[in-house]
Amino acid sequence: MIDLQELRKEIDRIDKEIVSLFEERMEICKNVAEYKIETGKKVFDKEREDQKIEAVKAMTGNEINRQGAGELFGQIMSISRKLQYKLLAEHGILEELPFQSVDTLEKEKAKVVFQGIEGSYSHAAMKTYFGENVNSFHVKTFRNAMEAIAKGEADYAVLPIENSTAGIVSEIYDLLVEFDNYIVGEQIIEIKQCLLGVPGSTKEDIQVVYSHPQSLMQSAGYLRTQDWKQISMENNAFAAKKVADERDKKQAAIAGRHAGELYGLTILEEGINDNEMNSTRFIIVSSKKIFMKSAEKVSICFEIPHESGSLYKTLSHFIYNGINLCSIESRPIKGKNWEYRFFVDFEGNLKDDAVKNVLRSLQEETQNMTVLGNY
Repeated sequence: MIDLQELRKEIDRIDKEIVSLFEERMEICKNVAEYKIETGKKVFDKEREDQKIEAVKAMTGNEINRQGAGELFGQIMSISRKLQYKLLAEHGILEELPFQSVDTLEKEKAKVVFQGIEGSYSHAAMKTYFGENVNSFHVKTFRNAMEAIAKGEADYAVLPIENSTAGIVSEIYDLLVEFDNYIVGEQIIEIKQCLLGVPGSTKEDIQVVYSHPQSLMQSAGYLRTQDWKQISMENNAFAAKKVADERDKKQAAIAGRHAGELYGLTILEEGINDNEMNSTRFIIVSSKKIFMKSAEKVSICFEIPHESGSLYKTLSHFIYNGINLCSIESRPIKGKNWEYRFFVDFEGNLKDDAVKNVLRSLQEETQNMTVLGNY
């Protein structure tokens, strides 16, 4: 009969040898790093690593071991690269990112643009972040807002990027890639959707309801109980203003209490959104490459090869450097069917060595890596 304890002793003996050889290999990798520091040679050499993995796989005796050896040595070389990046950082080889740290953002004299009109949640987020007396103007679309700061017509733009119920505002992610603008702050606003009608109207009068598509989605459960036609609008405040202007009892808008008060509408029902904990995260965007010294979150985007394991290998750099991810999203890459650009938010500051190490790693091992902001 097979003695399991004896087998485990043999495995322990082999593992001890593997660890010893691993440490010997890593010591040699330090010398490789020293050579690359002296010569300026890049750490990541994909062609060399691919050749090495194929050579190791060819040494095995069966298909299962062939696959396993490929995965094992892929991880070993990944760990080796991470060590080399760390040594580069310790030698001050990592390039400083072209971002300037500031103590605070200039708010009092700032000119701020937001999408929509007064009474929108963007308007509320702007006032919460910049104060009631903020110098502001509004534009029709998110693109218009990004163009305004790119042209210097405004210092900052306030844009919704994510809702806790409806998810991301995909257009904002695409615009962050298209424009040379950067996230410098964020503001989270609680969303409490209200059914708004003209004074004197009741729920029984309503036949048509207007709102932004995300607000309609956030209130889907409530709306399923009503036989109302739903019409999408560019903004909740536009919907509220339309209902107020047309004074038609058959029309209602879904928007916030502040929009109802601004346009003189009656709250027919409050808190109709499905999720009571519903919130929207807004980003503060600037054309300047700045970040506050107290910033705690970094946003980046990158593309990776369309092949097995690419995303896993990329995210392993965050694990190695002890960095916590906040979120990861993907968007289709224009002109490349079924290929995606990834957007990652993680904890950290651009002055942190661990963050510098991760960004240097991603610069070498991904395509078109861009820092979208530190805030």
